[in-house]
Order: sequence, then structure tokens, then C-alpha cells
Amino acid sequence: MPSLNDFSKSLSFSRRSFLRSASSAVLVAPILTEAHFARAAMGAAAVPEFSMSGIYLDANENPLGPSDAARKAIADILPNGGRYAPPLYFSLMKMFAEQMGVPADYVMVYDGSSPPLHYASLAFTSPTRSFVCGNPTYEAGQRAAEIAGAKIHAVPLAKDYSHDVAAMVKADPAAGLIYICNPNNPTGTCTSKEQIDFAVANKPAGSVLLIDEAYIHLSDTASAMDHVKAGKDVIILRTFSKIYGMAGIRCGFAIARPDLLKKLEHYGQSPMPITGMIAAQASLMDADLVPARKKLIADTRNKTFAWLKANNYSFIPSESNCFMIDVKRPGPQIRTLMAKDDVHIGRSWAAWPTYVRVTVGLPSEMEAFQTSFKKAMDTPATAWNGMRRSREYKDGIHA
Repeated sequence: MPSLNDFSKSLSFSRRSFLRSASSAVLVAPILTEAHFARAAMGAAAVPEFSMSGIYLDANENPLGPSDAARKAIADILPNGGRYAPPLYFSLMKMFAEQMGVPADYVMVYDGSSPPLHYASLAFTSPTRSFVCGNPTYEAGQRAAEIAGAKIHAVPLAKDYSHDVAAMVKADPAAGLIYICNPNNPTGTCTSKEQIDFAVANKPAGSVLLIDEAYIHLSDTASAMDHVKAGKDVIILRTFSKIYGMAGIRCGFAIARPDLLKKLEHYGQSPMPITGMIAAQASLMDADLVPARKKLIADTRNKTFAWLKANNYSFIPSESNCFMIDVKRPGPQIRTLMAKDDVHIGRSWAAWPTYVRVTVGLPSEMEAFQTSFKKAMDTPATAWNGMRRSREYKDGIHA
């Protein structure tokens, strides 16, 4: 049986070759997740074998993991792991639909929100129907649209770091899909409900608005679910990977009119892991889970912000479980220095090469972050002349 080390070695290809695989044919196109981009940013040899001993603030994971109720549900169902258990699929879909106030056929269950993001990009973009997104934002949808041969319109964020929806809806009258991650990844900033309403009302005819609400539970911003209920050309994505702590267990939803969801089905629908479905049900039944975790993450985040401010570091205030810091030099320099302390922070984006993204971890992890970050920032900046790095920045390969 292959070991975890063998598995890790199989992933040790370069960041460039990994991301270039996204240009392959649709039938073999990878569904990229946050974990893939975080892994690619670390470099081919950065993690020689599977290990959880370091501090990982690079993939917007929730270190709390699944709730106690979800863990018990997983343990109880393990003896039935040899079954597909389709009734679990439909009961989860029904439960979530009832909580959201939509018909059951408005909900599709996936192993996370990455598959429906990928499928929507393939379904609604083409060489004649473009993909519109903010810049910077989460890259996976754009990668899928590139596979579909679509033109990409990456619109800079507004001055308050929200999506510039007025510019986005005007970017291309032939837009196929307009992607808004709200709260945004990597900035953790929100686009107001009024702005979302404007986008729905003013988008090009025939285009679909894809609202990625992966981080919605971490903020006070309002959901766009009312537009789905009204039958608009809107798809909403939800995931259990963030506040519910199930990134490694996998479960998520696409919520939209049945005719829109039907177009996603053409690209695949794998059987759901029963562990993911039962853990999701247990999580949805825990009324205290979201508010308790939201407060813990916010308290830890705000305490970190107070420290950054006291030390005169430039950062973007966030409402999510990640935030951006301007390190005033190429971001990979700070990331590399901190990795020597076994503290791993997130990547930079082509639009903001001197910013790094940091995930909010446990209070103890953020204390370790502060020590390592200050040490890295106190280290004199060096010339960034590596040929591999310079080529990656030039090409915009910034995962």
C-alpha cells in the first residue's frame, strides 16, 4: 500500500507545471481547490511528507475541525462506509433547503463548493461568453473559464476593497458568468447587499451571477439568497470547509433555479462521501455552532489586527478568517523566511505582489505568527532575482 510519503512525492511537481495542467482538455481538467493553490505556492520540495506538526495559516482552513456532534456522527456511520447511502444525500438536501427557505430542487449537494464553482465556469463561459471577476479574488473559477476558452475580465477592487460591481457589469456585454466571492478571498472584505442587488439588476442580459458565499458565516454581510428565491439568474455557493471545519471531509452546496443547476450536471456529479453528508447534517442541527465559532475567530482576528496596528504594519481590515498584509517587498520573501520557523502563511496575488494572505488560526498559532512575522520583517529585504520567481511573476502565475 502506498505510504503518505509516496503520496506526497507524487504531488511534488513544480508550481508552474501544476498550474499549466489547468490548460488541458475539459475532460481531464483538474478541479482546483484552495489546498492546491496553497500547496503550489509552497514549492515542490517544501513539504516532503504529510505532517501536521507546523503552523499552517496558508489555506483558509479552520483549525477547530468538525464540531463534536459532527465527529460523533462520523464515528457512528463509519461501519456503513461500504454503502453509497443515497437517502443521506436527499435528507441533507431537504434539510438545507428548508433552512434556506427554497424548494429542495433548488439545491445540489457536492463534495465542497469547488466542483460547482468549476462546473459553473465551464457551463456559462466559452470563447464568446467571458468570465468577469474581481482582482484579486479566488482564482479557481478563472482557471476553469480559461479551460473553456473564455476571455477573462479581472476588474480591480474598489477603494474600500469591495467588488466594483458597477465596473464589473459593464466589463463585457457578452459576459457569461460574473463571479463575486463575498466575503472575498483573499482580502476578507465584503461587498454590500445593495451592491449585489445592483449587479443582479444591471448585469448583461443572459449572464449568470455566481455568488460564492464560502465565508458568509464569518461576517455580518447579508446573503444573496433572496435573489435565488426570486428566480433570478443567480447561483449561490456554500461550503462546510470554513466555519464548519470540514475542509478535509468535504461537503458543499450550489443553490439556484433547477434549470441553472441542470447545466452544471453535464460536467459531473460524483457520489458524496457518507462521512461528509452525515457530518454536514449534524453541523446544520447545531444552532450554537456558527455564532460561537464566528465570535472566536473574530476575537482572534481582531486581537491580531490590534497587534499589527501597534507595530505599524499595513493590513486590510477583514470580516473573514483571512486578511492581507502589505510587507513592502515581494511577498514570497516573507513567506520563505517564516517557513524556516515552521510557520506557513499564504500566497501573494499578481495584482498585489507585496501583499501576503494570512489565515486566522488558533490564538496560540497567531501568537507564533506574530513572533515569526516580526522576525521576518526585521530581516533586511534582499534582491529578488531568481529566474524561476521572476518568470512566474511575469506570467501572473501567482498561486
